[in-house]
Amino acid sequence: MDQDQDPKSTGSGDTTAAIEHKSFARIGYLGNPSDVYFGRTIAFTIGNFWASVKLEPSEHLFIKPHPFHDLVQFTSLDHLLSRLQNEGYYGGVRLLMAICKVFCNYCKDNGIQLHQRNFTLSYDTNIPRQTGLSGSSAIVSAALSCLLDFYNVRHMIKVQVRPNLVLNAEKELGIVAGLQDRVAQVYGGLVHMDFSKQHMDKLGHGIYTPMDITLLPPLHLIYAENPSDSGKVHSRVRQRWLDGDELIISSMEEVGNLAEEGRTALLNKDHSKLVELMNRNFDLRRRMFGDECLGAMNIEMVEVARRVGAASKFTGSGGAVVVFCPDGPSQVKLLEEECRKSGFILERVKIAPSCLNDSDIHALSKP
Repeated sequence: MDQDQDPKSTGSGDTTAAIEHKSFARIGYLGNPSDVYFGRTIAFTIGNFWASVKLEPSEHLFIKPHPFHDLVQFTSLDHLLSRLQNEGYYGGVRLLMAICKVFCNYCKDNGIQLHQRNFTLSYDTNIPRQTGLSGSSAIVSAALSCLLDFYNVRHMIKVQVRPNLVLNAEKELGIVAGLQDRVAQVYGGLVHMDFSKQHMDKLGHGIYTPMDITLLPPLHLIYAENPSDSGKVHSRVRQRWLDGDELIISSMEEVGNLAEEGRTALLNKDHSKLVELMNRNFDLRRRMFGDECLGAMNIEMVEVARRVGAASKFTGSGGAVVVFCPDGPSQVKLLEEECRKSGFILERVKIAPSCLNDSDIHALSKP
């Protein structure tokens, strides 16, 4: 991976220097969406897209709007309407404010003293919108890393707890999500996650196990340049699960089991098994959520890959698809042509390595 894609921090513990961190887009590889149903998942971060946050000491605390994503000046009313139609109402400022609040409250609640110096937070991102690649949580997790270093409290907030802080910041804004994406972005690289109820009740978080990124086969990403609003129909899956619906409960349990089988398949380099598991993951999601909820464009991205014999599934809840071509370059060529005809973008996935620093890794190694 290019050097400029590495997470970086200058002046950890030095409150006179600027601090900058990157957090990468993530792909849910197997087991999603069982992370919000006490299941298990495997996910990884990709170097193709990222969000970066910069913290600079300043006289006043200033959350700096992004010149594009937080646009408030327009050439005309039509420009404003077009902008809202394509980008929605929300930029990243609210995300930065929310993590500042959650971080501060967590420190107060846990007796962690913070110095009183101020800072300016700014951000940038190239993660495509509405592609299910966790663009919002990338901004939040990068900002959290900046705050940990600015206040020199990285050693006082457990790595396992940090994804909860990221999720809580998003919950402040009404974003409904699970822990998987936040774990992937806090840890970086390839991570197996166990969210069983026993762990969540006892620890307040799951059991997160980093894996060697070289275990992954070559993968590709399909997404649309202008994602439609299809697939936004409200799902009743959560309520049905809470109501004890046997189909949902058994299907979600099977989805979680795919992550366990996937871990074994990765360790054994069993690529034919990975094809089976990826396809099964999507088929189970489709059975539970239904086509209207998933959206025609999202389903077509999966079908494009399957037409050439490749394995495919959503990276998240829709908007992009992760693809494995077990037959190699010749199959990728066929996929490129199918994507071109369908108007989809195809990119080779670049796996981003772990973003934990030495002190994080040392803390994780403690019993």
